[in-house]
This record gives sequence, structure tokens and C-alpha cells, in this order.
Amino acid sequence: MTAASLKKIVEEALAEVGATVNFKLVPKGKARTTTWLGVEHGFGIRHYPSGRNVYIVQTRMAGRMRTVTIGPASVLTRYQAQMVARRVIAYAQVGRDPATERQRIRSAPSFAEFVTEYWDRWAPRWKASTLETHTGYRRRYLDDAFAGVYIDELNEGHVTSWFADLNNRTGPGASNRTFEILKHMLNKAEEWGYRLENTNPCRSVRPNRKRQCERFLTNDELARLGAELAKLRSSDDRTKQCAGAAITLLLLTGCRKSEILTLEWSDIKGNRLHLRDSKTGPRTVWLGSAAREVIGTLPRFERIPYPFWNYSYRKPLRCVNGFWRRLRDEAGLPGVRIHDLRHTYASHAAMNKETLPMIGRLLGHANVQTTARYAHLDDEHLLDAAQKIGDAIKDMLARA
Repeated sequence: MTAASLKKIVEEALAEVGATVNFKLVPKGKARTTTWLGVEHGFGIRHYPSGRNVYIVQTRMAGRMRTVTIGPASVLTRYQAQMVARRVIAYAQVGRDPATERQRIRSAPSFAEFVTEYWDRWAPRWKASTLETHTGYRRRYLDDAFAGVYIDELNEGHVTSWFADLNNRTGPGASNRTFEILKHMLNKAEEWGYRLENTNPCRSVRPNRKRQCERFLTNDELARLGAELAKLRSSDDRTKQCAGAAITLLLLTGCRKSEILTLEWSDIKGNRLHLRDSKTGPRTVWLGSAAREVIGTLPRFERIPYPFWNYSYRKPLRCVNGFWRRLRDEAGLPGVRIHDLRHTYASHAAMNKETLPMIGRLLGHANVQTTARYAHLDDEHLLDAAQKIGDAIKDMLARA
């Protein structure tokens, strides 16, 4: 059924209910929201930023979701629009057996079928690490979810029960990550015409509260860590030397662990690192003299392109977690994660009066809001700031 034939059906139905609509007055552009009125499946009203409201009907035709504009709410009554919607839905059902709702929805795939389609169409956009992580969540928590449920009948009750069960099976972080995957899947189901627009049931389900990881090392803690790092880097074991150098670079550059451990000598150009890939894509990391000194102590071998090498296993050093756990315990820093070195870099940059945009560029963030999570100030700096502000106001009051 073409757009022209649909428009003709709407015009005929409007004439039958005694309404005349000038379709040139229907607003163009993307609607702000859609409210589904419930009296007919797929019958609703679109709200535009301009303040205009338009009745619409969405229904499946020839295997895909079609949106049909009925007319402005300023011209039509709800009853008139509902009558037109019924006519459009009736035409959409021509050629099908309307005996049961189940037969109506079977033109949409089941949830299990849609998971496969979503992965085929969307997964090629992901980085390899993201694909590996998401595939793990899919295998454990999505493949067997919502058995027997079709993608366009998945509702808030289904998602709420699934998310509650998921929280019993895994931690809050993994539950939230899987929930975000499902939410994106259902957004795509709307975009690809399998669901009515603005009906994603995940929007009304509250995810687990995120734990704020705001740990960074103070000056005293950095001194203790530095002493232990010096011991590790002066070890007779060359693998330990490399691990110590890698951890030191994490602290001196604010880089992520994977960004440092996947470096090759060809990526190091004088006072900068050229990261071929990172969480936000290729980027340049600028090196201070301390970072360049650490790199300068690493041995080079003709047939080994990697600065960080595991000499015991004759392969690149790809994990330093074991070295880090021993290091932090010796330094009296229980519970500190290796990623907290990145927090430390950002927080000390903020305490040294660097701006959030500058810190964001150093860390490779895409927006300032992400940087703001890392830029924490300790009590000493807050007290110093309060003292300076108080002194300045006191001086101004004294001049009066």
C-alpha cells in the first residue's frame, strides 16, 4: 500500500465523519513525544516543539510498521480521529485472518529472532572489545529471555520481571550493562518498524543505582606507592621492571590500562604517544619529562616491537593486575583499583588549576561531563579555597 493510497483512505474517512483537513497545516519535522490513547492499538497523538498536536495511527502493513497522519488535534475531535484510525487499521488487515491478536503480531519477529537480527545488523559497528563483552552478556542473559514473546508485545511487566531476576543472578553493574543493551535493542525495534514509536518499556524501569568510584591517591599515598614502584622497577626480573614501568606510565599519563599495554615502539614519537585505538578512537597523548624518562629506561630489542614484554613467556605483557595487587598491598592501599590511577591523574590536574576542557583533552574524553567525574578536590584544597575566598570578602567589607 503506497503513501498516496493511504492518504486517499484518510481523506475518504475524514469526509465520512464530516471533517475537512488542510494537510499543509500539519507540522513537519521530528515530533517531541507521542501519547498513545489506548482506545485503538496504535492510535495516538504527536506533540511537536511548536506546540501543535497531530493525531496519528501506526499499524503493520506488508511486514513493516507504517505511520499515517490523520490530522491536527485543533481541527479534529478525538472521536473523529478514532473513527479514521479504525478505517486505516481495517485496510491494513486486508488479506489477513483477524480472528486473533496472536496472528496479528506474528508479522513481527519473536524476541529471540530479533536478538539475532540486531546482532547481525548492529554488532559490526562495535569495537572488538565491545563485541566480546556484549556477546558474553547476550549468551548469559538475553538469548533465553522472554521465551515465546514477540518483539512488538514486549511490555513493562516483562522487562520488570526479567530485570528483577537478573539482579538475583548477577551483580548490579552487570545487570545495568545488560539492561542498557536491551534498551538499545528495543529502540532499534521501533526504528526498524517492529514496534510502535515511543513504546520502549525500558524507559519506565529504573536501573540499579550506580556506585560512585571517586577514589584518588593523596600526596602521602602517592609517596608510599612511589617507594614500592621504585623497588619493582629496580628488580632483577625484567618482566617486573616492565610491569613497574607500565604502572608508572599509567599514573604519569592518565591513560587506560589497555592504551599503555598495547603500545608498540612505532607508536612512541618523541614527546607524544600515537594511540592507534582507544575508547574514543585514535588520539595523541603528550608526554612530560618524567614519562619520557620512564620510556627511556625500557630496553629495545630488534625483533620485539613491544615496549612492555613478558620475558618469562616470550610474549607481550598484556596484564599487570597481579603486579598491581601486590604493589598496592605493600604500599598500604587496600581496595585501590588500577583504574584509580587515572582518577588520580585527573584529580591532581584539577587541584593544580587545570580547566576541565584541558583535563578532558589530556584524558581523551568526548565531553566535559565525563571529565567532571574525575576532577575531585581533597579537603586540604577545599579548605585553602574557602580561606582565600573568605579573606577576599573580609578585605572588601573592611574597605566600606
